[in-house]
Amino acid sequence: MTNGFKIIGISTRTTNKDNKAQQDLGNLWGQFFSENLAEIIPNKCSNEILAIYTDYKSDFTEDYTTIIGIPVSTLDKIPDGLIGREFQPENFQKFIAKGEMPIAIVTTWIDIWKRHKELNRKYSYDFEVYGEKSQNGENSEVKIYIATK
Repeated sequence: MTNGFKIIGISTRTTNKDNKAQQDLGNLWGQFFSENLAEIIPNKCSNEILAIYTDYKSDFTEDYTTIIGIPVSTLDKIPDGLIGREFQPENFQKFIAKGEMPIAIVTTWIDIWKRHKELNRKYSYDFEVYGEKSQNGENSEVKIYIATK
């Protein structure tokens, strides 16, 4: 069981069909860094960046929302152009993507998609945690949490 949390960041609606997510998420990450959003988000709980996948239409084959942001202590002040969301506690299975990014993340997700039935995925929300080890070249690590029933 992982505790719930609040996040402030930016979002997009996308799908894994026709490599649309690859383009949309690349653009979202580009916006997050080019606008230096980590610096303007108030009430940060940490410097970790989260990528959250939520509002699934059904499962990983259909539309979903991606939010990139920072965990915060309160949603009292949300800067213009950003969104705030609160996520409830869930049961998660943890995966660690290891290696050169973003290749290691993509490879780990492909494995998760192949195993989605045995994982008994809930499709409430899943998330990635980009911490201190996420920018270490071929030694990078990103944690991926998959909601399970």
